[in-house]
Amino acid sequence: MFRALHCAALYTDDMEKSKAFYGKLGVLPAWEVKRPLEGGREWTLTGLKFPDGGAQLVLQNNPQLKEIDIEVRVESVRLVYERLSQDPEVKWIQTPFQVEDGNVAVMQAPDGNVLVLVGP
Repeated sequence: MFRALHCAALYTDDMEKSKAFYGKLGVLPAWEVKRPLEGGREWTLTGLKFPDGGAQLVLQNNPQLKEIDIEVRVESVRLVYERLSQDPEVKWIQTPFQVEDGNVAVMQAPDGNVLVLVGP
């Protein structure tokens, strides 16, 4: 079911300052997406790519999501959800929903860790 680590997302309250700092460390902006917040405001996700490729570091400034977010690429978000939804020890924080390039679901594993599942 799991395919690869997709990204680790970090909260920042100053997107430009954070992009500049991580840029000094060698990761560069690859993409940016705006999402709506309540009250007509927006929050931003900025993907930073590593020189060798692979997983990305993502910066986000949603004041409601200040914890580190680990995203795992899976073979099929809906398939993983179907298989694990029968497990009473798995808590679904968000059931599968569609985004621009696939699907996402958020689960809490039996050990308490929260994982964001991404994929088709």
